[in-house]
Amino acid sequence: MAAPRDTAPPAEFSAALESIERAAVRSVVVIESIPAPTGLAPWAVALAADVNPTPHGVDLDLGTGRLVLLYDPEEPEAWGGRFRIVCFAQAPLESDIGVDPFLADVTWSWLIDALDARGARYTAASGTATKIISTGFGELAAQGDGAKIELRASWTPLEADVSAHVEGWSELVCMLAGLPPGAEGVTMLSARRAGRG
Repeated sequence: MAAPRDTAPPAEFSAALESIERAAVRSVVVIESIPAPTGLAPWAVALAADVNPTPHGVDLDLGTGRLVLLYDPEEPEAWGGRFRIVCFAQAPLESDIGVDPFLADVTWSWLIDALDARGARYTAASGTATKIISTGFGELAAQGDGAKIELRASWTPLEADVSAHVEGWSELVCMLAGLPPGAEGVTMLSARRAGRG
């Protein structure tokens, strides 16, 4: 399934990698490349996103996500194309929000709305939204009650330019973290990487 290490990636996958650099995301989102899983496709790239609102030196766990772009020129039947995006996003919640019966539906709609608002073209979207309610006991009793929402989703991009898909996913991570929809403080990923020296 995996391509040999010395094999150059196909031009279409290289174009997708370049389009990721053009994605414009909010300045509070830190996106980094991480090792891609092996065995899922001949070529893959993975990103990690964390909402990092640390203007006053306070490190808060607001939201996190992972996105994997898979490419297989043989177009697996289950994908419906040569590309497939698999993503994960999660955020802690107040316990009273965690029990909201519409939370899973709203979470899924945020992803679809974020992709659609950016003009991302895709097919075969699927996923699960999971609400996790927890109560600490024993040594963890001081933590009290807690809640978390997790979204796992996948879809097939209909073009090699996946910048709108990356933007939609990063917006989902922000919304799960409690940030209002919007584009304040947006920067391009390539500009951030150029500035890291």
